[in-house]
Amino acid sequence: MKTRIDKRFGALREAGELGIVAYITAGDPSLDATLKFVLALAEAGADVIELGVPFSDPLADGPTIQRASERALKFGTTLTKVIDLVRQIRKTSEVPLVLFSYYNPILQMGLEKFAYSAAAAGADGVLATDLTPEESDDYRRILGAHQLDTVFLGAPTSTDERLVKIAACSSGFLYLISRTGVTGAKEALPDDLPALVRRARAATQLPLAVGFGISLPGHVSVLGGLADAAVVGSALVSEIESATKSGATGSAIEAASSALADRVRALKQAARHGLSRREVAP
Repeated sequence: MKTRIDKRFGALREAGELGIVAYITAGDPSLDATLKFVLALAEAGADVIELGVPFSDPLADGPTIQRASERALKFGTTLTKVIDLVRQIRKTSEVPLVLFSYYNPILQMGLEKFAYSAAAAGADGVLATDLTPEESDDYRRILGAHQLDTVFLGAPTSTDERLVKIAACSSGFLYLISRTGVTGAKEALPDDLPALVRRARAATQLPLAVGFGISLPGHVSVLGGLADAAVVGSALVSEIESATKSGATGSAIEAASSALADRVRALKQAARHGLSRREVAP
């Protein structure tokens, strides 16, 4: 059975188009606001949306997403409430949704309960950022039984053998971290990124999404000849922070929604203009 993620990447492949995966932290500044943001992102052309589950010790995240997690936790956001948010999104949108979480909240809920609840709400996949392939057997078995994709992370430091193992545990797509370190927008992509993508291509037939540091249309234009999707996170979370720093008023939420949509439209336009670059992918 194909998930929404499979179908979206299939459509992108047919069009020869780079996908845009948009990450935002659920509950920042509120869950009602996140619902508006998701719908705005989907309308603007985001192909997949990652809903970040806020966590008190987000080791992989840079300052921007750390602050978003703090705000969301202060608002009272929990994994259960994020799953409820997915159910609300599904009332009006079929955009593919990935729950992006650290493993502890999932483990605390219980794998069976989590998988059943997430699937029933309408989630399509899960990325547990600090779960290793070696410890994922039960997780993958249970999530797979509920038709949830399991996305894992590959890094520049991953050996060829390691990439094969990571890819074998993944479904939906493989998420490639463009550089070592934590999340955060950067001006330029790493020089060794093409080599990482080539190594990942040799390890799997899964779509490859590249994240960490992606924020500008120029980044997307470059990735159009390399990867299948660009993951944009900190740049979007920063738009929310800027628009709501004086308070999460109705007008601030509307301003944030508009800023998110404008950012994704610009990135999607760059993705479409980069169509011909895919003919020369290394």
